Amino acid sequence: MGAHSKTPGRTPGTAPSRTHSEGVAPAAAPVRPAPPPARDRYFDTLRAVALVRVVAYHTFGWAWAGLVFPSMGVMFGLAGTLMARSLRRPALQVIRSRFRRLLPPFWFWGVFVVAAMLVHGWMPGRQIVYWVVPLGDPPGNAWGEQAWEILWYLRTYLWFVLLSPLLLRVFRLAPVPVLLASLVPVLALRFLWQPPDGRLGAALWDLATFLCCWLLGFAHQEGVLARLKPAAVVPLALAALACGGWYALTHRAEYGTYDLDENPLAQAFWSAGFVTLLMYAKARFGTDFAHLVRLRRLDRLVTVFNARAVTIYLWHEIALILAVPLIDSFWDVPAFEAYLPLDSQWFMFGVGWVLIAVFVLLCGWVEDVAARKRPRLLPGGRAARMGP
Repeated sequence: MGAHSKTPGRTPGTAPSRTHSEGVAPAAAPVRPAPPPARDRYFDTLRAVALVRVVAYHTFGWAWAGLVFPSMGVMFGLAGTLMARSLRRPALQVIRSRFRRLLPPFWFWGVFVVAAMLVHGWMPGRQIVYWVVPLGDPPGNAWGEQAWEILWYLRTYLWFVLLSPLLLRVFRLAPVPVLLASLVPVLALRFLWQPPDGRLGAALWDLATFLCCWLLGFAHQEGVLARLKPAAVVPLALAALACGGWYALTHRAEYGTYDLDENPLAQAFWSAGFVTLLMYAKARFGTDFAHLVRLRRLDRLVTVFNARAVTIYLWHEIALILAVPLIDSFWDVPAFEAYLPLDSQWFMFGVGWVLIAVFVLLCGWVEDVAARKRPRLLPGGRAARMGP
């Protein structure tokens, strides 16, 4: 959910200038602005996979999904990388840019969610201010909970953005020790101090859980991971995975499941180990998915996922909610009942993605407006533009 850069186009050649022999001084070559850096398809692909996994988890409820691919840890790691790169500019400018890119899509989405909850009897109080800037969990009623419960990610992301100038300064003082110590807060919350219930406690738990992943993004961007030898990184990453997996499996009775989303300590260690390996593969070995550009449709899909990441994340739960009555209506059509697997969750997964695509077309342009770009139905390629 960080800043997106355009893929640079091919700079056209310039016409040859007239020479001194023609009696005319050579014209100065026009100064062209440096093209923006090309997209990193490795990170773009990881973000796209993370979004697909999030939608799959909310469709099927697989407890093992986080062990296969800890999407939220990966997304925080990627966001940390982009934030560290952006902080080459003044910190206040970067923070304002991040808030500007995130809040308009959130407000646009929130208008529909809040209106629906009001129609279904919700009575807002002073906490409605969190629907303006979600630095705390926005309030809502049980009817809309499936839609607004995902906002913990936006709240945590915004706090990391606010804290990043300080975090980056501390990280640069002693990168490796700070990175290792970033798992201490979640241990402290689990064994030494129980945070209060409510918004403050929830925020502290999420910040502590994903702090290491965010700092791993710093470590990649600052070149720290690239300087470390595999013998130092891989064993530590595997140890973190082992600790997270062990804690999740041995505390199933306490949490009722081995799902990492229900177990912050297991989530923190497993995500830290997983993201370390992903980042180190890029930093040390130059892992690249540049060949993806040859698969034009897949490459275009990855581009859309990254340019519309906020839209997909915000609207995917609503798409899954709407998929249920839509599929129920299919039972009234004899041909659909006979030939479509209407009772299959995989069918619901497919219908959900169709509805997500509709929301991307209808609402994704808000991300362009937030980024001060010309609104488009779809980014990249020759997608139809909106407006003159």
